[in-house]
Amino acid sequence: MKKAAAAVVLLAAVFLAAEGLVKVGVFDTFVADVQAEGGTAEEDRKEERIAQIDTSVPVQAGSRIAVVSKSVAGEFWDLIRQGMEEAVEDINTAYGFTSEDKLTMTFEGPDDELNVEEQVNTLDAVIAENPAVLCLSASDMDSLQAQLEAAAENDIPVIAFDSNVSENQLVTAFRATDNEYVGELAGEKMAEALGEKGTVLVFSAQEKTESAQKRVSGFREALSEFPEIEIADIIYMDQVDDMKSAMQEAMETYTDVTGVFCTNADTSDLYLELEKAEEPPVFIGVDATSSQQEAVRSGDELGIVSQDPWDIGYQTILAAVQVTDPHDEGGESLEKTVLLEPAWIDSSNIDDPQYSNYIYK
Repeated sequence: MKKAAAAVVLLAAVFLAAEGLVKVGVFDTFVADVQAEGGTAEEDRKEERIAQIDTSVPVQAGSRIAVVSKSVAGEFWDLIRQGMEEAVEDINTAYGFTSEDKLTMTFEGPDDELNVEEQVNTLDAVIAENPAVLCLSASDMDSLQAQLEAAAENDIPVIAFDSNVSENQLVTAFRATDNEYVGELAGEKMAEALGEKGTVLVFSAQEKTESAQKRVSGFREALSEFPEIEIADIIYMDQVDDMKSAMQEAMETYTDVTGVFCTNADTSDLYLELEKAEEPPVFIGVDATSSQQEAVRSGDELGIVSQDPWDIGYQTILAAVQVTDPHDEGGESLEKTVLLEPAWIDSSNIDDPQYSNYIYK
């Protein structure tokens, strides 16, 4: 299993001058327990976050951060947005910004991750409004070249989050989960559950999304260590007319399947709705949605490789705020890439408070 380097990502640390890749471990991120329902504990965590913000770092007052997400619907994206909104609030409090000096944020995108055309149109409109910073999660890593070039021409820095683009030189920074490791971890758990032999199906998010590509790649790489495990087929959401029907057909075609891996929340939730054999395959999903939490508790799902969307959102805004500084041209003092490590969630830890940020509500 790949080990992530320990790194505490506080706002001050994000602002330090450095280059290259930062990888963040499961409990090394600076986050709040977003599952807590108010009360003194949550207030204390918020005060702690604000106290650790280095207000000596220049931030352009009154900046507007425009977020164009892959989707605005679903538990994962709701938590991304919550992390972003709390980051904006914390920074305004730490710097004492009020009234017109406050940083503001907009959050837009399609309701469906597959709707690339709507995301492109939204990007065109947002860039025309000339925000201080653009934060982008790309549905199609190859379809936004013109928009990225337009942002560059208008001196709008771009912070990619969750899913990157092919033309990485047009992006100032990237904040996401280590998606290659998401696939690797799922592959390792699958091989262990199958006794290192069997036949597996993969149901994936759209093939043109960077995060999906890396998860499938990591899964295949992990299973390549086990010659008696075969991947029967990989089915992508953007390659079929109806994903649920395609999944059901695959299950009926490959009757010897002993394992199923779904690469994101949408495919995982769809799989749980399928009619299954009396002895269904071992199932591993991604992103601990409410449906998957129930499936783990009932034994219908072995486990979930889950992300911390709140922290992805929070770290994205920290990066965006830094590039509002007019004296930090091109975000030269900003870490280019920060990857957060996912967590394995199963019946042994699903109710453990230490993993609450990986359980979606």
